Parts: sequence; structure tokens; C-alpha cells
Amino acid sequence: MMPKSKGQTDEKGDITMRLRNIPGADEAVSASPWVIQDPAAKKGHWNEVFGKEQPLYIEVGMGKGQFITELSRRNPEINYIGIERYTSVLYRALQKRELLTEECGEEFPNLRYLCIDAKDLPEIFGKGEVDRIYLNFSDPWPKERHARRRLTSREFLARYEEILADDGLVEFKTDNRSIFDFSLEEVKESGWELLLCTYDLHHDKELMEGNVMTEYERKFSNLRNPIHKLVIRKPKREAK
Repeated sequence: MMPKSKGQTDEKGDITMRLRNIPGADEAVSASPWVIQDPAAKKGHWNEVFGKEQPLYIEVGMGKGQFITELSRRNPEINYIGIERYTSVLYRALQKRELLTEECGEEFPNLRYLCIDAKDLPEIFGKGEVDRIYLNFSDPWPKERHARRRLTSREFLARYEEILADDGLVEFKTDNRSIFDFSLEEVKESGWELLLCTYDLHHDKELMEGNVMTEYERKFSNLRNPIHKLVIRKPKREAK
């Protein structure tokens, strides 16, 4: 029997339930200098947190942080924020970061973390303050009554529109075909511009150039699950 996809089952929920109770996770996250403890106070001033005025990219639901850590390593000219709702999951990302620093001497000065719910993004970031948003293998919330909780729902697209700069982008990857199709419909209904859409990312040599894989992406690709990806641009609205 093929292992279940994060995007197709409640596997992520089960994992989260196990991780929520990791002893010391809450204390470690609260004490970490890389986790911003009062993010709402930084709204409109995130460049000051990094000490450099650079583009700001965020990943919503970063998991253990492999994707955004690699991005920050490759692109020191960009500031990154990884967002994770659960302290237990963020704790794992902090452990990985510390291990990389010990083994490789890398400090990742352009990478910070937030432990918040994604629905609060407009309270954390000012209008136009974010240049790009990454969504990778997000919780699918498979029941229809929970559709509004999906990170590509029109409700969340409206939140992203508030914080993205003009021409700001959202990039979304998943192996879940039904959620990908749902996302395309939400994009269309919300008036966003679809710049890229593929149902088989890993068989497109051009798109794979520079692609950074997440933990789940590597796992499901090894199982020969096709990886879907879309890139959308913030719509241009007429001033009311």
C-alpha cells in the first residue's frame, strides 16, 4: 500500500498531535533569538529586525524549515521569515538550524521565524511589506466545510493581497490534485493573475532549475507522485 500523502490524509494532523507535546518546545521557542516574540509590534518595520533593507519573502507553514533554510543560504540579499503555527514543529526547525551552524558554521542572518496562525498575517505585516509568499504542501482540510481554512482559499488570498507589494507573488506546491484544482478555481474567482501552472513540476527541466525541494516534496517525488505548482501575481485593483 502506498504511503499516504500529507495532502491526502490527516497524516499531518496526527504528526502535529504527537509533536505538540514535545517537552521543552514552548520554552525553547520563547527563548530563541531567531523567533520574533511580539511580531505585531514589528508591523511595517520588518527591515529593522534584519538590519538590512532587502526584499521580504515568507513561507507559511514551513514545517521543519528545510525549504526556507536553503533559500536563505542561496540568497543572502533577501530577508526570509518562516511561519509555523505549532511550537513543537518550529522547535524541530530550530534544532536543525543549530545543527547546521555547529557543523557548517553558517549563521543564516537573513532568516527569522514566527509562531503564529496564518489568519493573523494582516496584523503582523504592513500593506505591501511582503514581496513573496511560499505555500508548500499545505494542510488540505479535505472536508468541504473546512474549505475556508485552506491556505489557497479566497479568504486567504484576500489576506495575502493585503500584505503583498505591487506585483507580489504567491508560489504553491502540492502533490494533492484535488486541492491544486481547488486552488486554481479560487485564483480565478479572486482575480489573481496566473503566471505559471504545471501538474508535473519534476519533469519540466526549465522549471526545475533552481527548484528547492521540501521534505515532503522529496518524499513524494521518490514515490513517483507528480508535484503540482502554480505561481500567481497580486491583482491590480482599481482605486475605489
